Amino acid sequence: MDILCDVRLGNGARYRARAADTLNIKIKDWVIVRKDFFLDYGQVVCQCGEPVPEDDKDKLPRVQRQATEADQSKAKENETKASSAFKTAQKFVERLNLPMKLLNAHFSFDTKLATIQFTADGRVDFRELVKELSHALSSRIELRQIGVRDETAIYGGIGVCGRPLCCSSFIREFSSINVKMAKEQDLSLTPTTISGACGRLKCCLKYEHEGYLELEKGMPRRGEFCECAQGRGRIVDRNLLTRKVTVQLEGGGNNVICSREEVTLSSSSRGDDQAGQPKRKMEETAISIDLKKLED
Repeated sequence: MDILCDVRLGNGARYRARAADTLNIKIKDWVIVRKDFFLDYGQVVCQCGEPVPEDDKDKLPRVQRQATEADQSKAKENETKASSAFKTAQKFVERLNLPMKLLNAHFSFDTKLATIQFTADGRVDFRELVKELSHALSSRIELRQIGVRDETAIYGGIGVCGRPLCCSSFIREFSSINVKMAKEQDLSLTPTTISGACGRLKCCLKYEHEGYLELEKGMPRRGEFCECAQGRGRIVDRNLLTRKVTVQLEGGGNNVICSREEVTLSSSSRGDDQAGQPKRKMEETAISIDLKKLED
């Protein structure tokens, strides 16, 4: 029976493969993989522990065997060759004046395929570059454009939570994330707070989003007027996790913190603050436009 596992290559790319359970493949094992027309060399970083669906058997790469010491020695030679190929590619990019940033080069285990990953702001016509590289490296060339999130996943790092970046440890496909998610979690909308190492919105904004939507139900919004035991005032802050609100009392009184059950909204008084609404809306719109740059 075949089982699913994730294999990571030397250039940081990873893909799902199938391996026979008789191979006794374990995490951190180096393996030889048959993929399309070539052989690859990579490390098993995850085992799904589930059988391969019959419909996917012919589509997935297949782990042929565990790597031997001879295989590891050849893989090191390929790394040296890839480093030289990367420098050659950089020279061609500069000569052809292409608007692209090369990240790395990788040779398949049997050197039939050379893969070069790069980032660019838009589409790049690299047909001439492929011709030049094919002739110089005597190998089939694959140029692969990736996004800034994929680039960060390759290099890795430590997040503000103190753990390895999610993109480099377990995320296989990036979800769509927008500024609205941060707003609905009552987070500070400063770019440095809600953006990750890649310069885009943090992936973890997606994790608890649905939970915050549930917590928000029944909670008053900032700016709404209310009645509490200490008197009448306006809500200036709230904490969705503790379900408490901060009320600014009228007449210059102190702020008081109350639970949601201790305040009663006064909808009839909300019109008193309409004069300040247009300015706040304009400020919020300006912030949203600026933060849109962080979205994919």
